[in-house]
Amino acid sequence: VQLQASGGGSVQAGDSLRLSCAASGLTFSRYAMGWFRQAPGKEREFVASLRYSSGPTYYAGSVKGRFAISRDNAKDTVYLQMNNLKPEDTAVYYCAAGTPIISQIRDPSSFGYWGQGTQVTVSS
Repeated sequence: VQLQASGGGSVQAGDSLRLSCAASGLTFSRYAMGWFRQAPGKEREFVASLRYSSGPTYYAGSVKGRFAISRDNAKDTVYLQMNNLKPEDTAVYYCAAGTPIISQIRDPSSFGYWGQGTQVTVSS
């Protein structure tokens, strides 16, 4: 299984970025997909996740209303649209695949496959 994240970069506060994560080696549509992030000196934290293309989405409170997760099962790709970025969004962003139950949809330990991460840096 491989998850290849891309789309990170250095932007100004208020800018937008779209992260992509291309999956291979798994039946993509059968997996929940999530985005997590880790800032220097901090633990990895949940950002967003979803189970199916037309199913509900889940967000951390700090990004709700600014970020949007989506997936394209035909392309085996999950996206994270990030708008109105803030300096506190600076982190390495990881995509993950797993089969969590609903109560664990925000828990990184419920996702068994991880991408390599992509750096997002937001300056004020």
